[in-house]
Amino acid sequence: MSENTDEADPRLYHVDGELVPADRATVSVEDRGFQYGDAAFETLRAYGGDVFGWEAHADRLAATCDLLAIDHGLARDDLHDRIRETLDANDLDDAYVRLSISRGVQPGKLDPDPEVDPTVVIVVKPLPRGGLDGEPVWDGPATLRTVSTQRIPDAAVPARAKTHNYLNGILARLELRGTDADEAVMLDSAGHVAEGATSNVFAVDGDGLLTPALSGPVLPGITRATVIDIAEEEGIPVREVTIAPDALRTAEELFCTNSTWEVRPVEAIDGASVGGGPVTELLARRYRERVEAQYD
Repeated sequence: MSENTDEADPRLYHVDGELVPADRATVSVEDRGFQYGDAAFETLRAYGGDVFGWEAHADRLAATCDLLAIDHGLARDDLHDRIRETLDANDLDDAYVRLSISRGVQPGKLDPDPEVDPTVVIVVKPLPRGGLDGEPVWDGPATLRTVSTQRIPDAAVPARAKTHNYLNGILARLELRGTDADEAVMLDSAGHVAEGATSNVFAVDGDGLLTPALSGPVLPGITRATVIDIAEEEGIPVREVTIAPDALRTAEELFCTNSTWEVRPVEAIDGASVGGGPVTELLARRYRERVEAQYD
C-alpha cells in the first residue's frame, strides 16, 4: 500500500470566537447557512496585515444582515479584531479573507426564528501582495463571454444582499466550460448588462467611463465604488447607466473589478478583441496607490 504523503492544512480558521485548525473548522449540518444559504458574507483583501476598505465592507455586511433580519449582535470592531487575530495566527500579511455570518442552527423549517445564535466563520488564505510593488493575482487580462443565465431580478433576491446563495453565479460560470472565457457577463431580464459572475464591469468610450447602474440587479461592489471615486478625482466622467451588450463589444477599453482582482483589464468579449488602454492603466495605478497609502 502506498503511503499517503498529503500534508494537513496548517492554517487556523476563526469559528464562533475560537481559532481552530483547518481540519476541525466545521459547522453543523443543521446550520441555516448550509441548509438554505441563509447567511451573509464578505470577501476582503488584506495588505500589510490589515484589511483594505474595512468600513465599506462592514457597512455592506451590516446592510445584508439587516435585509435578512439576522440580528447577530456583534460589533464591527469585534469582527475586525477577529479578522486580525486570524491573520496574525497564520502569520499572514497579504491574504484573501472571507467573513461569513449565518443565522446559525435553528429547527428544520423554512421560517427563521427571530432569536439568532449566529455562526461566524473567518477563513484566510495567502494571496500575493498587490499595490505598487506587488504582482496581479490574475494570470492575464480577462476574457469575457455573455451567458444565457440571467441575473436574478431585485424583486426576487435583492442584488445588494451578498449571501451564501451563489447559485446564480455558479450557473453562469458553468456556461464557460469548454470556452476560452474566464468570466461570465450576466444580463438582466430586459437584456441589459448587469455584472460578471463575481465582478462589476466597466467600459471606456469617447465620453468617459460607464458601468451598469445600481438601480438594476447589480451588487454594489466595494472596488467598484473606489474606482468610481478615483475616476471622479481624475476628472474622468462616470455614467452609471443602462448598458446594452453591444456597448461592451464596441468599447475602447473594458475592465472588471472585485476585491481579489482589484482592477483587471479585459482582452476580449464574445470573440471581439478589446484590449487595455490608458484609462484602465491609470485607474489601476491609482487604485494600487490607495492600497499603499493605507499602510504608509
